[in-house]
Amino acid sequence: MKASYTKPFLLALIVIVADQLIKVWVRKHMYLGEEIHLLGHRGMLHYTENNGMAFGMEFGGWFGKLFLTLFRIGAVLAIGYGLFFLIKHKYHRGLIMNVALIFAGALGNIIDSTFYGVIYHYAPLFHGQVVDMFYFPLLSGHFPSWVPGWGGEEFIFFRPVFNLADAAISVGVIMILINQKHYFKRQAHEPGTPNSEVVEE
Repeated sequence: MKASYTKPFLLALIVIVADQLIKVWVRKHMYLGEEIHLLGHRGMLHYTENNGMAFGMEFGGWFGKLFLTLFRIGAVLAIGYGLFFLIKHKYHRGLIMNVALIFAGALGNIIDSTFYGVIYHYAPLFHGQVVDMFYFPLLSGHFPSWVPGWGGEEFIFFRPVFNLADAAISVGVIMILINQKHYFKRQAHEPGTPNSEVVEE
């Protein structure tokens, strides 16, 4: 049977739309730095924006931001091509769905960094900021005084503020790493040999 493009791209579409709806809601209903506590002090919406990579990491400067956005566009095109390749060559269904998650996450953040500056009138094309909002500081405290370099300093786990697109990328990558032997062990089959793990109509 023909490999189906429907399920992986439907998953990607759902993630992208949900990611953008959350970001638009946060921009409309929260001010920068505002927090809405959902799980007390261990889980909240914390509205922030960043110029850089996933989880708020930075890649500095005007040209750095432009390079990062263009790099992201190139990366998402490559991931999209890879997704078509995996489906066409009947790779494992789990691998295909996880690559679809990575594709969706990458595209979701590209929308922010490419268009948000223009849409919200604060930066030129390719220089928008990525909207982040999920914050889960599950553990906090101070390093013991005897810890070299960090003795007495505060630590927070999990410190980064992220969005649904970041989460989709992370889940996709982690699941591929965990299941890589399972995903790739059957790819040496002869052309035309049925593969029960193929995405089907």
